Parts: sequence; structure tokens; C-alpha cells
Amino acid sequence: MTIRSTIAPLSRAALLGTLALGAFGTTAAFAQETATTMDKGDTAFMMIATVLVLFMTMPGLALFYGGLVRAKNMLSVLMQCTMIAAVVMVVWVLWGYSFAFGGSTSPFWGGFGKLFLAGVGPDSEAATFTDGVVIPEYVFICFQMTFAVITPALIVGAFAERIKFSAVMLFTVLWVTFVYFPIAHMVWDGAGYLFNLGALDFAGGTVVHINAGIAALVGSMMVGKRMGYGKDNMAPHSMTLTMVGASMLWVGWFGFNAGSNLEATAGAGVAMINTFTATAGAAVAWAAIEALTRGKASMLGAASGIIAGLVAVTPACGSIGPVGAIVLGAIASVVCYFFVAVVKIKMGYDDSLDVFGIHGIGGIVGALGTGIFTAPALGGTGAEDFSIASQLWIQFVAVLVTIVWCGVLSAVIFKVVDLIVGLRPTQEEEATGLDLASHGEVAYHS
Repeated sequence: MTIRSTIAPLSRAALLGTLALGAFGTTAAFAQETATTMDKGDTAFMMIATVLVLFMTMPGLALFYGGLVRAKNMLSVLMQCTMIAAVVMVVWVLWGYSFAFGGSTSPFWGGFGKLFLAGVGPDSEAATFTDGVVIPEYVFICFQMTFAVITPALIVGAFAERIKFSAVMLFTVLWVTFVYFPIAHMVWDGAGYLFNLGALDFAGGTVVHINAGIAALVGSMMVGKRMGYGKDNMAPHSMTLTMVGASMLWVGWFGFNAGSNLEATAGAGVAMINTFTATAGAAVAWAAIEALTRGKASMLGAASGIIAGLVAVTPACGSIGPVGAIVLGAIASVVCYFFVAVVKIKMGYDDSLDVFGIHGIGGIVGALGTGIFTAPALGGTGAEDFSIASQLWIQFVAVLVTIVWCGVLSAVIFKVVDLIVGLRPTQEEEATGLDLASHGEVAYHS
């Protein structure tokens, strides 16, 4: 195995191994040609984690978003999530994996080295946290593929109920190509700019959530508001399905976070307990805020708190302690609630399902919080000389780079899509509902 083939798959683990985890990690950049060991337990663990992350999109996110829209648009959301998953899987195999982890020395993209998975076979290996311990590269490819699948699916919640299906599909292909793959390379590949800067992102705070949240904000503004926004009743049609979807997301998120350890070791255990505690802290905090401000705690609020906690702990789950995770989750809930209940209303943008308010803002809180709660004094796994100020600055730069890269390119991509196929359906189609207008069928029959 070459040094380069070791670096790329190890990247997210190596970040924490280099800067924070100490006992859990080793740095791939200094790996030498050594005999490798493939453990059946690690391989099985990563296969299960991969399926769990797919479960987050299909059917978790689809049901979560579907329950939040009006009944006439339920099926359109299910269809968008379904086809985004299928399209991104094809794109990932053809050029996405190469653009993210293709072995290029560029700090911004992975190159053409693994187009069509060139050079990858049943015997190909991907490195893990432990020097010399590997998993099948096909398994690593599948695991990363599920991350690429869910990220653009998250974005569609911002302009749900008012966008053409063809626009969603074209946007997805362009966006993952020019936004997601480069950011994934920058953060998780050994040659990446933010990787070498020392940014900590264990499971995707920048790559997935800030990326999706910023694109969602840009999209909600460029697509425009829903017809009747602020006048018509646009309440969720099924909080039951939303709760089911949120629960599936929480279950699947263990694959997302613990799986990012790449091995069934103590590092996965750290990520696992933090995925429990941060989410619980966030749900309690959101319900408490609602009880204090509105007099009643809602199921919608509890579900929103769950997602806010999951988002915030994603970049931090491998390097903070379980008590710090509770605090981080609670802080994220407070900040996300403010953006959902106050900022969105005052600014007047129609982020239908609060993708920016929860994923974008929660991702920013989590990314910055990682730089704080990784400190050993706060229960984190950082080295004894861990500097909160230094790491917080690095985290800030990573957040800023993601916001600017994603914001500018997303705006360009939305404009291109609008010029080619148009973003909005007709007013008649929107009034009828996208289920019938776009797909000729409905989610429910009376």
C-alpha cells in the first residue's frame, strides 16, 4: 500500500489522532510500507454503520421532511429524497470518490486518479485509525457515499413545496460536484487545505451540515417564498411521521458518528455516548425553551431539538466528553431556536423546514464548540497542551471557508439551473400540489 492510498481514507481519523485523540489515533502522513491487518469485526462494523447512514436518508429524512410539509406535497418530498440518493450514488462512483479522495496533492480537490473507481478492487485496502489496520476500500467508498447522499437531500427542505423536480436533480449533480466533493477533500483528505490547517471535524459539521445549511439559505432566497407564505396555513400535515423520521435519524446517526471512527474501538464508543447525550441535552433544552416562552412544549420542538443536538455533536463526537456533549447540545438548541423563531421571521426568508436554522447554525455552533469542548479541562480528549484559543481560531477559519465556498458556488449553481430548466413550477402547479403536478400521483387517497 502506498503512503497516498493510506492518507486519503484515514483523513478524518488522522485529524483527531494528530491533534486531539492521542491514545486513539496515529497519523497516516507518517505511515510506512508495513504489513496490514484486516479485521472481520471492523469490516462488519463499518458495513452496519454504512447501512445506518443510508437509513438516515431512506426513509428517515424522507419521512421527517414529508411529515412537515402539507399533504399535497408529501410524495414530492419522498421522491426528491429517493432520487437524490440514487443519482448521487451513480455520481459518486463515476467521479465523486475521485474528486474527494482520488490521491491528488491539491489542497482543494482529489483529482482524476480514481474516476470510475479505477484501481479499486476486492483486495484494495483503506486505512483506519490504527497504523497497519485496514478495511476493504469498497466498504470505505460505500460509507463515504452515504454521506454524499444525505447532504444534498438535507438542502431540499429549505425550498420544499415550491421547486421543480428537474431543478432538484440538476442542482444535485452540479452541487455535489463543485461544492460537496471539494469541501470533503479539503476537510477529510490528507492533502486537503483544512485538514492540514488542523481543523477538527470528526463526522461532518462543515462537510455536511454547514455546507447543506448555507446552500439551503441561498436556495430559499433564490427560489423565493411559497405562495401564501405568512397568510395560508402551512402547518405540518403529520407530526406522527415527523417524529418517526426524527427517531430514524437519531438511530441512523450512530452509524454517521461512531462509524466515522472507521474501527470498532474505544474511539467509536466515545462518539456513540456523545451521540446519545448531546441529543438528549438538546431535546430537553428546546422543550424547556418552548415551555418558558410559549407555555407548552411541542412535539415539533422536541424533534427540532433532537436534530439540533445531532447536528452540533457531529464534528465534536470523537473528541469531547459526554457531559460536554450535553452542554454543547443545549447551547445549540438555544441558538437554533433563536434563528428559527426570531431571525427567520425578522429577515423574511422562507426556509420551509428550517434547514439553515438547524443544520447551518447547529453546524456552526458544533464546529466552534469542538474547538472548546475538546479541551481536557472540559472533559475532552485533547492533549495536555491543547489550546482552546488556537483551535477555536482554526475552527473559525474552517467555518468561514465552508460558508464562502458553499455560498458563492451555490448561488451560481442555482442561477445556472434556473437558466436551464427553471426553478419554480407554475402557480397553478404549486396550488395543486407537487405530488400531482410533478409526479402524477398522491401520497394519500381520500
